[in-house]
Formats: sequence, structure tokens, C-alpha cells
Amino acid sequence: MIRTIFFVIGTLFFLYFSRRAIRNPGVHGFYRFFVFEAILTLILLNHPRWFRDAFSFQQCLSWCLLAASVFFVIHAVLLLRKHGGYARREDTPENHLFENTVHVVEEGLYRYVRHPMYSSLLFLAWGAFFKHITLINIALVLLTSILLVATAKIEEKENIIFFGAAYAAYMQRSRMFIPWVY
Repeated sequence: MIRTIFFVIGTLFFLYFSRRAIRNPGVHGFYRFFVFEAILTLILLNHPRWFRDAFSFQQCLSWCLLAASVFFVIHAVLLLRKHGGYARREDTPENHLFENTVHVVEEGLYRYVRHPMYSSLLFLAWGAFFKHITLINIALVLLTSILLVATAKIEEKENIIFFGAAYAAYMQRSRMFIPWVY
């Protein structure tokens, strides 16, 4: 019952956060909403097992992914605030102001990864998944991964429209989510 209440509260929060994007399947925020929902489900399904068998390989892997998730999101937000700038854009009314950077950021993690905040969500999903591996969790983590790739691909199209050749060149020099890998 408590997990259901947390799911409803989380869903209402994500619906509010995504309220403009959820109406337009052509923007990255639409798919990001479903990423949030899948991760919330993974966390709530697995929360009873987060501290069981604390030093097993599976738990250590999970904690490493969760720590990477925290590092990536904090580092990315700080870099965007310092180097990205932001402005309201008429072509993307679904975006929140903080999403509308005016400079391609290539410092720190952004030198290696185009979407460190999505990387953070990917690591969060896989970290929650490794807490308890089940068929439903496999389906959820794979769905989350697919939705994150779709979200990033759509955002990249938006960025090419806004930044032009500079973003296309940046895409050639960086990976999508994981430095030197993918």
C-alpha cells in the first residue's frame, strides 16, 4: 500500500514536471516522462532489498552505479550553470528554462558524454535493477534504456536545429552516455 502511495505521488510530480512535454510526442520531454516512471517503478519494486547482502558483488555493482548516477547529475548541473547559459526559446515551449542552454558545453563530463544527466538516469535505473534481478525488472530496465536512447536522439535533433554544425561536430567528438563506450 505504501509503495502504491509513493508511486501515485511520484507520478503526479512527474506529470506536473512534464505537463507541457507530455502533450507533444515529438519532443524529448515526452519520452523522459516515461523514463522517470520506469525508474520510479524499479526503485519501488526493489526498495526492500537495497541493504540485503550488502557486500555481495551484485550489491557492490549496484552501489557503484548509484554513486556514478549522483556524480554525473551533480557535475552536469554545475557545468550547465557555469558554461551553458539559458534563454527562453520560442521553438521549444515544452522545455523548462534550464533545458534551453545557449552554448554547447564541452567542459568536464561534457567533453566525453553528450548527455550526462541521461547517463545519470541510466546508471540509476541499472543500479536499482541490480538490487534485485527479476524478469519484470529486466523488462523495466531494458525499457528504460530504450526510452533514454529515444529521448537523447530526439534532444540531439533539437540541438542540431538550434546549434547547427557546432553540435553536429560535437556529436562526432563525444559519446552519448558512457565515456569512451557509448
